[in-house]
Amino acid sequence: MEAVRVGVVGVGHLGMHHARVYTEILGAQLVGVVDINDERAHTIAEPLGVSAYNDFETFLKDTRPDAVSIVVPTSMHYEIAKKAMEHGVHVLVEKPVTTSVDEAERLLHLAVEKDVILQVGHIERFNSAVEHAREFIKDPYFIQTHRMGPFSPRISDVGVVLDLMIHDVDIILSMINSDLVSISAIGKCIRTDHEDIASVQMRFANGAMAQILVSRVSEKRLRQMEITEAERFVTVNYETQDITVQRCVRQSGGNIVEVMEHPVFPKTEPLKMELQHFISCIRDGLQPMVGIKDGKRALEVCVAALRQIHEEKKQNYSLLSAI
Repeated sequence: MEAVRVGVVGVGHLGMHHARVYTEILGAQLVGVVDINDERAHTIAEPLGVSAYNDFETFLKDTRPDAVSIVVPTSMHYEIAKKAMEHGVHVLVEKPVTTSVDEAERLLHLAVEKDVILQVGHIERFNSAVEHAREFIKDPYFIQTHRMGPFSPRISDVGVVLDLMIHDVDIILSMINSDLVSISAIGKCIRTDHEDIASVQMRFANGAMAQILVSRVSEKRLRQMEITEAERFVTVNYETQDITVQRCVRQSGGNIVEVMEHPVFPKTEPLKMELQHFISCIRDGLQPMVGIKDGKRALEVCVAALRQIHEEKKQNYSLLSAI
């Protein structure tokens, strides 16, 4: 079987790694990279031995790719993904899938119409620790996540809800097998015009709860998820890909002792697993583990959280004006 011809649109901080990884995946052939910054495109393309473009349509015409990774600012996701799929090209689009739920819905219908793969880049789904935890987590009743770190001006088009929180929203929705019935969100702008700190609480129909805290203005970096079940407490470190399991075990004499476990499992590069999955879906005609429906659902929750955050800001302003 011939290799899947793939390109990368947007080769900034994350896109350049997409390009690198495609050259390492069996069954994929990187045929070019695209970036509006022509110098940047050439800087990434030349060491990889592929062509550089600053225009997407020219890239499509010259290379005729089977698939593309779209790693550009969120505001550009919809138009580029739409154009790619209209040409019959399979798409992996980084999270958040689009800026609006309506745009995500239109891409969903277009993917069906054109019979192409549309995968959303929720990389944490391919984190080895998350995948291993998913094998034994059965019925969580409380999930708490922390995703925090120092300020970086690199992300300027969205706040922490769409940049960071959406990762944890997607993981939680995939782990709790129940309908979401309510969310409560607060947030605050610190360094930018978007929310730099945000907290969301989620409640599900089966009684399960989740709490997410994200910040891009914290002194220390932390990427962690804590899962509470009736018989165990599980801590997942996204960065080190380590898991700690605390269990209470009743001994034959009736005493209860606490057991601490550190499961051992292979650790892999999440991005490589994600892109390999994308290529495999194309070659085997399978639907991706994180498809457009998953991306749309996570986006819906984040949009609802942002709506609450913005309403809170308006209410606070009204109260101050009345004083």
